[in-house]
Formats: sequence, C-alpha cells, structure tokens
Amino acid sequence: MKQVFKSSCPLNCWDSCGFEVTVEDGKVIKVEGDKDHPITKGKICGRGRMLETKTNSKERLTVPLKKVNGIFQEISWKQALDEIAEKMKELKQNFGPASVLHSHDYANNGLLKNLDKRFFNSFGGATSLVGSICWGSGIEAQIWDFGSSDSHAPDDIFHSKHIVIWGRNVARTNMHLFQQLQDAKKRGSTITVIDPIYNATAKISDHYISIKPGMDGLVAIGVMKYLISENKQDVEFIKNYTVGYEDLISLLNHFTLEEILGQAEISFEDIKYIAELYAYGPTTTYLGLGMQRYSNGGNTIRLIDALVAISGNVGIPGGGANFGNIQVGKNFNVQALTLPEKATSTRTFSMMKQADGVLEAMDPKIKMIIVTCGNPLVQVPDSNKIIRAFQSVDTVVVIDHFLTDTAELADYVLPTTTVFEEEDIYYASMYHHYVNYGEKLVEPPGEAKSDLWIWTELAERLGFGREFSYTRDEYLEMATAHLCDKGITLDRLKEEKRVPLPVNHVPWETKKFSTPSGKFEFTSELGFNKELEGKPQYIYPKESTISNPGLAEKYPYQLLSIHPLRSNHSQHYLLIEGMQTVKIEVSEDIAKEKQLADGDKVTIFNDRGKLTGDVKILKKAHANTINVDEGQWHKFGGSVNLLTPDDVSDNGQGSTLYDCLVNIKKTD
Repeated sequence: MKQVFKSSCPLNCWDSCGFEVTVEDGKVIKVEGDKDHPITKGKICGRGRMLETKTNSKERLTVPLKKVNGIFQEISWKQALDEIAEKMKELKQNFGPASVLHSHDYANNGLLKNLDKRFFNSFGGATSLVGSICWGSGIEAQIWDFGSSDSHAPDDIFHSKHIVIWGRNVARTNMHLFQQLQDAKKRGSTITVIDPIYNATAKISDHYISIKPGMDGLVAIGVMKYLISENKQDVEFIKNYTVGYEDLISLLNHFTLEEILGQAEISFEDIKYIAELYAYGPTTTYLGLGMQRYSNGGNTIRLIDALVAISGNVGIPGGGANFGNIQVGKNFNVQALTLPEKATSTRTFSMMKQADGVLEAMDPKIKMIIVTCGNPLVQVPDSNKIIRAFQSVDTVVVIDHFLTDTAELADYVLPTTTVFEEEDIYYASMYHHYVNYGEKLVEPPGEAKSDLWIWTELAERLGFGREFSYTRDEYLEMATAHLCDKGITLDRLKEEKRVPLPVNHVPWETKKFSTPSGKFEFTSELGFNKELEGKPQYIYPKESTISNPGLAEKYPYQLLSIHPLRSNHSQHYLLIEGMQTVKIEVSEDIAKEKQLADGDKVTIFNDRGKLTGDVKILKKAHANTINVDEGQWHKFGGSVNLLTPDDVSDNGQGSTLYDCLVNIKKTD
C-alpha cells in the first residue's frame, strides 16, 4: 500500500524544501516537492530527489566496520562501541579530553544534529573546530557591520526596483530565489549579475558584468567613489545611523578609479552603471559565498555592505545586503541541547587549519579523531596535508552512510541513518524563515543506527548516560519550548509540518543595529575587540599578480571551485556515475592559448598538488579563469582541494579556497 507523507530536505542549502515522500511496503519509492509549502511550492532540485536513491542505495553501510591489518571486518555494535568507549576513557584519563578531535561539518541540518556537541561537552570537552569552510568570513563580516547576518524575507524582492546578484549563481544553489527573480523581472525589476563566470542566472539578467576573481571589494570601492563624487550618497543615513564613515573615506582615497579599473579588469561604464542602480533604488543585493573565500574575504563582504549602506538601501523594503539569515537559527535554544557548561577542558582548531592542528598539537597531541556530518579528506583544503594528518592519528572513527574517502582511512566506521529513517526538525539560516518537521518514515537498512542512538550508547559506557536519557520529543521540546509564547509548539509543528518562525522580514527597519554602538559600523568595535583591524580596508588576494607577481608568473590562472549542480558537496558522487570523472572548465582565452578542445585531457597543478581531468570550455568566463566543481572523491580522480590553500581569511572565520593560482598542461 502506498502512502504519501510530508517531510523535509535536510541538505545544507539555502532553500530548505518541503517534500512529499511516497512510501510503499516500508520503502521510500519517490521524493517530490510539497505543493503546500509556502516558499518552495512543490519545486525541488535533483539533489533533493537523490535522497531516495541515497536511502535505497546498495552502497549503504549497514554494519559497523573495524580495520584489522589494513582490511575492514564486520563487527557487532557492542564490540565497536565498547572498544571506542574504552579508548576514549583511556585518552581522557591519560591525556585529557582535548586529545580527542571532533571533526565535523554541516552536511545535514537537523536540529538534533547538535547533540554531538552535547556528547563531547558531557565527555568533559574535546578539541573542536571553529569557523567555516563555506560561509564563515561573510557571516563574521556582517556581524561586525550590522550585529548579525540577516536577510530580507523572500517576498520582499517584489519591493525592489533593482536586484543585484553579486557572485551567486542562484539557478544552481537557490532555485526558489531563481523563480522569484523571474517573477520580479516580469513585474518590472531589473536584474544585474556580477560574476567572473557567465552562468545560468546571468542568462536571465538585464545586465551581466564580469570582474576579475577576488576583486569584488575593489569594485565596491570604485562604485562608492563614484557615488560620493556625484553626491548620490544617503547623507541622512550616514550621519544618523553609522559610525566610522571618515575611516571609509580615508580608504576610498587610497585608490584612484584608474587603478581600480585596471586591477579589477572592469570598465568605467560598468562602475557607473552599478552606482546608478544603488543610487536609484530600492535596490536589493544577494551576495554569494565564493567571493568571501579569499584571504580578503571578510573585507570583501564588508565593503559591499558599506556600498549598500551609503546608498541608503539598509532597513528599507526592497533593499538589504542578503548573505546569511542567521536570525532563523537564533529561534532555537541550542544551548539546552548542547550543554556547553559541562565542558571543563576544551581546545579549538580552525576548520580550515585542522590538519596543522593535528600535526603540530602538543599538550596534548591528538590521539583520536571522530568524524560526523562530513568528508574532510575531500572537503577540507589542501587534501594532501589533511590525509597526512589523519594518517598520523592512532584512532579515527567515522560516522557515515557510505565508505567515503575519509571512512576508508578510518579504524572504525559506524553506519548511520538518513533523513527518512529518523525524526527531526529542519531549517536553514540562509534564505526563508520556515521550520519544517520530518517524521521517521522507514526503518534503516541492516544495523544502521541514528547519530543520537550512537551518542546515547557511548554516553552510557563513558559514565554520563543520564545526559542522554531523553526521548527525541523531549530533546525537541528542550530547544523549542520557549516558542510557545509565539504560538509555536511541537504538537503544532507535527500537525502542520511547516511553521513560520518569528523574524524581521525587513532587517534593521528600525535603524537600531545589534552592534556595540547600536549603529551600522563602517569601523567595527567588535573587530578591534578581537584584536583585528576594525577599520574598513582592502587586502589583495594572497595569490594574485599584484600581491605575488612571481607566483602568478609560475601559476598564471585563477582556480575557482564552485558547488556541483547534482550533489550537495561530496554526498552524491558515489550515486551518479556521470559525475565520477574530473571536469576541468577553462575560459576561452586559456583554451585558445593552450590549443584545448572539449574533452582534451589536461592536468592543473601548483606547489600543493595536481589534478587531471577532461576539458570543458566556459563561455563568457573572465579571462584566465579555471573552475573545478568541489566535492569530487579521490577514488574518482581526485578533489579540487588537492590544489587549494588551507589559509584562514582576514577575520579568522573563513577559508581561502578561491585564493588559488594554478598552471595547466595537456596530458597524454
């Protein structure tokens, strides 16, 4: 008998879609969009549909594995958990809890995924990761500027006269915003795309502007210089609601328009065009993740924020600098789930520099790594170094659905459940404000268990089982009970499946900001408090013709690593045979210079590594640009992160993945 259930997408994505899942004879047979969802309205992407394939895949791990003499053997859950717990107990006693590293990422966003932190805090602490490979610089930047990274409600786009998509291919990464763009254009809004690559979003735009990768902040400086020279800045907003404007002017005066045009490889007409968009708004800006993945990433976002601010497009309907929407996640009492007060001995590594942390840490050394919600051997920059780091540790434990590259290196692999095999609440702090409920629909294959079950069993063995003596409903109540005052209860969520959370649909409409000064801060007090430069500044990418001409002569091409169309990071490569080859996309000028045609075999390389794949020529990409989609498994040819640097961005919270120069050669 077939039954259709309302469910939710757990993938780390802007859209957080509603699902309708068809189950027959205890098996998920179809995943479609929920037409009743107020935002996603029945439309889902291929990555969401792949969750049916993922759940039913014959490649799923179904029993615990232990590596013995280099070969995995199937073992019982009792043996696996007993041995892991015993090792953790010994390490805590002999070296302290910080000898265990919890390496994690954000592959899935269920609220109860936070219980991994509850486990490690109750253990007494551990070495954990801070920052984000994905969006850390931009979030931190907007916290410095506004006090939070909050976006306008999706429907607010219809108040916008002009829409600027800056460094973001929403057709690939945010499909429901793409639909909104099309609707807004029909209503008369203009769309401008600023990006080094002419993409599917650019195809529906009124104007496409190509700039040199890594120079977005410099372009914002040029636009602000033009606005001010033409007296088109919002003097009232600047005077009454900002601090540090003099420092911004000082920065702008460091550059001439001629320098900006030459270094950013943009025309004066384009600078003027962008300035006119912001001067005659309301103009909304949707910021992408790629341009903050440079050594100057935080200040890039801050300079675009400053442009939005001086043009008077902050706190008004149809305006905004939309990057994250972390006001959504703030609705939940995550501390009640994670128990941070329980940790007595903690240490942090940067997520980007975790390899150095593992290889160099002393007092204590890292003796064990436990990996959840991630595939670091593929996703963490400078793959060769991260592989060496993981190989240097006595014990590696991986919790996953498949035998990923990271799992293959592990000593223990524990099979876990997919979204349809467990109950949870789902939301994304990136786009819309609806929280979605997903019930357990089917049983997991074999002996696969939920993350919560694994933490509970380990907690019992380690002596803090009482912290895990709750039902899933009780955990969910811990995190949501305070929302009852807003009319949001767990019972209501279970019944309605999706509920809007209380957020500001037009952030900063009151002109009261969450910064220390209560104003928009061109000069950030929080930045100074963190012993960083709080004044607005422009830093050139670390790997560029300007900052390192010698390196640029050796490696003259800019390497980007954008999100794949059909996989959420590395999750689906195993499931799609057509993705299991490396595709190296090159701009037309490179193809002409190197005499390359589609399908040619090439190798890209730098001092960190090399990668071989098949050529695809990019149409209308900025000169000297190469792209390789991130997430490819090493067993299928290798990850782009074999070449990317593991440096940390200017504000300490983000990666520098795109700050990467390479060379290219034809390969036999």
